[in-house]
Amino acid sequence: MNPIEQILNHFPIVILDGAMATELENYGCNLNDSLWSAKVLMENPELIKKVHLDYFQAGADCAITASYQATIRGYKERGVSGEEAIGLIKQSVQLAAEARDEFWGELENQSNRPKPLVAASVGPYGAFLSDGSEYRGDYSVSEEELIAFHKERIRVLVDAGADILACETIPCLAEAKAIVKVLKEFPDVYAWFSFSAKDEHHISDGEKISNCAQWLDEQDQVAAIGINCSAPHIIESLITEVRSQTAKPIIVYPNSGEEYDPTSKTWGEGSSANQFASSTQRWHEAGAQIIGGCCRTTPEDIAGIAAWARK
Repeated sequence: MNPIEQILNHFPIVILDGAMATELENYGCNLNDSLWSAKVLMENPELIKKVHLDYFQAGADCAITASYQATIRGYKERGVSGEEAIGLIKQSVQLAAEARDEFWGELENQSNRPKPLVAASVGPYGAFLSDGSEYRGDYSVSEEELIAFHKERIRVLVDAGADILACETIPCLAEAKAIVKVLKEFPDVYAWFSFSAKDEHHISDGEKISNCAQWLDEQDQVAAIGINCSAPHIIESLITEVRSQTAKPIIVYPNSGEEYDPTSKTWGEGSSANQFASSTQRWHEAGAQIIGGCCRTTPEDIAGIAAWARK
């Protein structure tokens, strides 16, 4: 059964969590590293669990695991054995599940919200390259190479017991198609697909998001389609584009509104939590049913969504 559908049959919205990296940095982690938050899986896994708990307490119905940049190849380049790498990727799911079960077990009123999901993050090939290409999609690799790259990690995440896969920050339709081919080997598994976008109508490599939605609409294992890791001001238009081509649930979790420089790996000024929360309400009115935050968003931003969504 599609876990997103199960929640939306009973609740009007699924609230996602916000940024993992921002919170880890707030707890003192240095993430200026090609492994990014996947490095913390090796060094301080309890902190990752703590961040998941923070988001559940803020109102999130779904934790996205810290596996975005966690790949077997990436860890091997760090001198970690293949077996250890598999263990670390599995642990990303286990930490989120432990946080969810602890939180849910202690929650007094379980009637006004769904039991949260664990969504295993499947970052794009560009995240493994760590060169900003997840915002360009200009990979010089074949579909076979993309399939092999994703299959290895997806198998581990599925074995670890994730409720759903979060195929996120995808910059090109070719990569989404490769991942859908991998999914067919795991017929009981559902995934959402969210793209990084460059403007109101196009994903990062220039493809129209409406074309992506049209293609994904016909894939049974696709639970939701949308946008993440993009600027808040382009989201409403993108929702309209996706909605024109699919009846599947629409997912959005953009950045806070600050500008990211992938070369210096630094952020500029952004908007406040109040502004973010009021934007999320507009996105819901425009048709998005699964809403959260990506880079630089915080538990406060997620609490802001819960404040209007659970009324």
